[in-house]
Amino acid sequence: MLPVVVVHGGAGQIPKENTEVCCAGVREAARLGYSVLTSGGSAMDAVVEAVTMLENNPAYNAGKGSVLNVKGEVEMDALVMDGRTLDSGAVSAVRGVANPTQLARMVMEKTSHLCLTAEGASKFARAMGVPEVPEESLITDYARMRWKKLEPGSNPVECQIGKIGTVGAVAVDVEGNLACATSTGGILNQMEGRVGDTPCIGCGGYADNQIGAVSPTGHGEAIMKVTLSRLILFHMEQGKSPEEASDLALDYMKERVKGLGGVVVVDPKGTWTARFNSLQMIWAAAQQEQLHYGLYHGEDFTEPI
Repeated sequence: MLPVVVVHGGAGQIPKENTEVCCAGVREAARLGYSVLTSGGSAMDAVVEAVTMLENNPAYNAGKGSVLNVKGEVEMDALVMDGRTLDSGAVSAVRGVANPTQLARMVMEKTSHLCLTAEGASKFARAMGVPEVPEESLITDYARMRWKKLEPGSNPVECQIGKIGTVGAVAVDVEGNLACATSTGGILNQMEGRVGDTPCIGCGGYADNQIGAVSPTGHGEAIMKVTLSRLILFHMEQGKSPEEASDLALDYMKERVKGLGGVVVVDPKGTWTARFNSLQMIWAAAQQEQLHYGLYHGEDFTEPI
């Protein structure tokens, strides 16, 4: 059953013209993560590589392709967590960095802190020799067009339709270690300095070798209110399977705070799931030389890796 990697490219509703490119990107990221694992790489290596690939793909709301805040600027959040040690690193509201996930890993490995924010994160990136990229290189024509089309006073959540959300990955390596990584550009037209669930441990991700690993996507404020990632692992601690635990937590989030979203989850044995209560979620998983993927509820297409 080991190793395994599961990747998501966000939950929501994708325009038909973007479907194929979004689905293909997630399949490629799962293949990349799996190749890292089968080459002896760690779960952390695999999730960071997979999410970095999605950050570099303008089809997703992370890295290049991030949505724009109320001022028409890019502010990004990312989180990584190591299930072996419970070490974690995150960045929030960071600017001018191509790959926030790699910066989050540096926070975990090079500092005693869990999260650095805004200008502090940018200063740390410069100190670590991370190249500063011009903001224009992160802004796509599509993101700018959608920002300009926003009506004053419109609901920021409803405006997400047409741009799939946060990206993320979970993995278990051959040694049985788990990891998660999550990255996002936030929500369209968010206030300057808004931080969502992604960089918050237990909300935007969690990994524990003794229980499992989770990476979510969806409306950040709702995910934070129910600490979605840790809630799923709580249900798994009570004996629920990854699928049962995910459904319980997503149902609770919808009933309690009207929250829509989805998750990818894996347990230490390599049992994985991709579950969502939104219309769609792009996901792919790689295990035992097979690639699984889907977009709508009930889909599980397979092909050889």
